[in-house]
Amino acid sequence: QLQLVESGGGLVQAGGSLRLTCAVSGRPFNRYAMGWFRQAPGNEREFVADINLVGDASNYADSVKGRFTISRDNNKDTLSLQMNNLTSEDTAVYYCAASNLQSIGLTSPIYFGWWGQGTQVVVSS
Repeated sequence: QLQLVESGGGLVQAGGSLRLTCAVSGRPFNRYAMGWFRQAPGNEREFVADINLVGDASNYADSVKGRFTISRDNNKDTLSLQMNNLTSEDTAVYYCAASNLQSIGLTSPIYFGWWGQGTQVVVSS
């Protein structure tokens, strides 16, 4: 059973930064493409970024491109999301997710079979 646990969320002022981490256990981490999604109240879960098995290719939503960076450490079984220049529109619960599809560009939640419990990010303006 693959388990994902996010951490690093919190309250930050607009223009600030946060780093989210997802610890993965239960199965070999390097067999899964990974992604970050977010969901604001009243909205559907939306794609943020994803990364391939070895971490040398990634894909971003237009709304976060140039501000967010996804990365993975296959030695530590962790996925990260560095978020810079945050705005109030980035306020949401952030989820990490794993997919057994060996590609990137997985922008829909349907491609991901395993999810963390989410971590709240609140950006105050």
